[in-house]
Amino acid sequence: MVATKLMENSSTAASADEVVAATRAWLEKAVIGLNLCPFAKAVHVANQIRYVVSNAQTTEALLADLGCELQTLAAADPAQVETTLLIHPRVLGDFLDYNDFLDIADAAVEELGLAGTIQVASFHPQYRFADTEPDAIENYSNRSPYPMLHLLREESVERAVAAFPDAGRIPDRNIETLRRIGHHGWRRLGLRAPPEPAGKIRK
Repeated sequence: MVATKLMENSSTAASADEVVAATRAWLEKAVIGLNLCPFAKAVHVANQIRYVVSNAQTTEALLADLGCELQTLAAADPAQVETTLLIHPRVLGDFLDYNDFLDIADAAVEELGLAGTIQVASFHPQYRFADTEPDAIENYSNRSPYPMLHLLREESVERAVAAFPDAGRIPDRNIETLRRIGHHGWRRLGLRAPPEPAGKIRK
């Protein structure tokens, strides 16, 4: 399932279709291909992922889009829309600014009465975990082609974790996988290259 909000024409900005295509390639080659998230393949194959490209250029506009998408996901039939990728290529390109916005995103979930129903996961081209170097390969588990907010149903997450053996080891296994392939292996995936990482630090 693809739902896009077309961005204004720009000589430097990718079109919404290009943004979605790059995101799908990353999902297929990295997230699923490297098994970074064992739960992603099923919803991808079932076409239950909603892709939304925001044309927001301010945090206020992005927050408004986020509110709409949270309510849309909450109201949708899970058989049709299991999860939403809200991609925002024109705002929060700096990771530190994006990292600060995550608290605002969590507050929006609370304000809409969706705490315990929907959670927001974070992905960014410059993603950097706490206590890692900017170029550490383990950061690439959360490095998407464009900044995005991943909206997940809590019930689905809990069900998937309960059904997956040693779900708690997924982050450690991802680190092992990424360190094994290294930066060279990541480049061989042929994905859109992220910009140089800046700052830090999502704990």
